[in-house]
Amino acid sequence: MFTESRTQDLLAVLLGIFTALSPLWVNTNTNGTWSLIVLGVLIALTGLTQMYRATLAAADFAMGLFGALLFVSPWAMSYAGYHGASWTAWIVGVVTVMVAVAALPTVSSRLHDMALPH
Repeated sequence: MFTESRTQDLLAVLLGIFTALSPLWVNTNTNGTWSLIVLGVLIALTGLTQMYRATLAAADFAMGLFGALLFVSPWAMSYAGYHGASWTAWIVGVVTVMVAVAALPTVSSRLHDMALPH
């Protein structure tokens, strides 16, 4: 069922789960809670999609978009004053975008070509 095992996909799933569950341990308002939950679930789902269909580049673009939306969500959804929730969104958002960029087929093939031979 699952194709090749890629570390970045598993990392995306874990980041999404962490973000979706983070309102349990960080203080936030209703907007922040729903932003973290919804974007966290979407990030986890794109990671699972990439595990199942690694050739689907649209999932990488969607993951990058969700990471960028997560990064701006503290300002857009007015929960920047809640430091735990804000820092969670900023850090996970940046890491998610980096994971998405690294998973893009053109970037992935370049990184693979740069790897040292064994």
